Amino acid sequence: MKINVLGLGPGSLDYILPAAIKKLKESEVIVGGKRHIESLGEYAANKEYCYITGDLESVLKFIKENRDKKMSLILSGDTGFYSMLTFMKKHFSDDELEVIPGISSVQYMFAKISDYWYDAFISSAHGKEFDYVAKLEEYGKVGMLTDNKNTPQEIARQLSENGMGESTVYVGENLSYEDEKIYKYKALKLKDVDYKFKMNVVVLKK
Repeated sequence: MKINVLGLGPGSLDYILPAAIKKLKESEVIVGGKRHIESLGEYAANKEYCYITGDLESVLKFIKENRDKKMSLILSGDTGFYSMLTFMKKHFSDDELEVIPGISSVQYMFAKISDYWYDAFISSAHGKEFDYVAKLEEYGKVGMLTDNKNTPQEIARQLSENGMGESTVYVGENLSYEDEKIYKYKALKLKDVDYKFKMNVVVLKK
């Protein structure tokens, strides 16, 4: 029996693909973050749960012990963009997985600013380093996930210090939720903004 690996999209249930919802309804077991499972509402009712924590080995043990059950692993955003699919492929063959993609938060963000992203450099600053200043210089457009270190203000500061203060920075906060906000700044202005952005995605345009 295959393990379903389902992308939930940016957050709101409105953006989950019908194919993923069908798999959720059929599932006996759902593996995922507590917040993500709770967000499923009726689609998670009367199921067995395994919450993903920092102890991935215990999650792996649970999955292996329950291989005879219809199981779905739920992941935020898209399965192919910095997700736990990387971990799963280390422990299960491709034939053991059925992957259904979701809309990534970066993809959603480009749509919200009415722009295309095929020509952009897409990456994540979440827990890793990449030179977004150089990439913006090269591509003219960058979409990125942020973290507590690489905040929108820090990104804007780096751009400003490297002669790119006139670049436009879009910040998408709480994307797809009712309290979603989209901000547009020049880097020179954003670097001094006194505000702690909640969950966010950033798009840079030279």
